[in-house]
Amino acid sequence: VQLQASGGGLVQAGGSLRLSCTDSGSSLSRYVIGWFRQAPGKEREFVAGMHLTRGRPDYLDSVKGRFTLSTNNAKNTVYLQMSALKPEDTAVYYCAADLSRRHSDYPPRRVTAYSYWGQGTLVTVSS
Repeated sequence: VQLQASGGGLVQAGGSLRLSCTDSGSSLSRYVIGWFRQAPGKEREFVAGMHLTRGRPDYLDSVKGRFTLSTNNAKNTVYLQMSALKPEDTAVYYCAADLSRRHSDYPPRRVTAYSYWGQGTLVTVSS
């Protein structure tokens, strides 16, 4: 698994960005995908996650209704659409993956549950 995260950038508060997580090594369909973020001086936290073939997406409470996960199977890509961005959403965002069969229908929220990580992509939201 070789994950690549992209799509970060600088945006004003209230704006939108779409992050992409692509695997160039294998099909993502066998995996559960998690998006995490890490702000300066803070621990990495779960933002959103989903199994690609079962269950429902799960979101951090503070992003529910603003962030949405989606997939493009043909492109082997998972997207994190972020809308109504706030300055507190500023962080480096990471996508991560682990074998779906290792987990229940709810995507895990623990950092240690994921075996594969992409490089981060920086999201900066200005006020």
